[in-house]
Amino acid sequence: MLYGICNLSIVPLRSEPSDASEMVSQILFGEHFTVLEKTKKWSKVQVHFDEYEGYIDNKQYQEIDKELFDQLSTSEYHYSSEILDYVTDQKNHLSTIPMGSRLPFYQDQKFSLGQNEYSYEGRVFQGKLEKSEIVRKAFLFLNTPYLWGGKTPFGIDCSGFTQMVYKICGHSLLRDAKDQATQGEVLSFIEESEPGDLAFFDNEEGVITHVGIIMTDYYIIHAHGKVRIDLLDHSGIYNTDTKTHTHKLRVIKKII
Repeated sequence: MLYGICNLSIVPLRSEPSDASEMVSQILFGEHFTVLEKTKKWSKVQVHFDEYEGYIDNKQYQEIDKELFDQLSTSEYHYSSEILDYVTDQKNHLSTIPMGSRLPFYQDQKFSLGQNEYSYEGRVFQGKLEKSEIVRKAFLFLNTPYLWGGKTPFGIDCSGFTQMVYKICGHSLLRDAKDQATQGEVLSFIEESEPGDLAFFDNEEGVITHVGIIMTDYYIIHAHGKVRIDLLDHSGIYNTDTKTHTHKLRVIKKII
């Protein structure tokens, strides 16, 4: 079995081994994964954090051994907290990183990726934050443009948004909305919800296709065109700009 770690800022994870294939997610700096298959140009990988699978270019990651993979899987998680920042390697080369990048084995502004040592002087998210922090951290992504498969403040999709907000608060969500909907405890009414709970929405076929984070006073923050704030009622999401309902409510889940 082969293993790898992302040593670039943002690497596209594709549905098929082709540069023209759909981007289904992204792997951020510091994230590690199992290599399931490897050809001359492409690797099929499974991301450790959420077990999501897809293809990445062989030139866009660094191979690691099983011992390091296991250490990464069990060590404490530290994440960069700035919307955009940089890290410096031993040769004083700069690499930009987006918010939510992992800083493996971080201590005293130093961390490592395999044999490579880095410095990072920005603020760090670590440990499990209080539930009240979820909405506060969600505001860091406000007005981020919608991007299918995106996970950063420069482009994000609905489930990437909820996953990243929970991630920097120290909690794990699966990658897609329909899978996130399998987590947590079902709430019967909006009135039972608290800020930080998740609301899920389905399409005409009954498939869950959208998710957002519940706020106070029946508001919801979600990625739809951009990360925006709308009203939530028993029917679904009421767009405050178009004055129409845009998403049909399916279920509310208490994750933490």
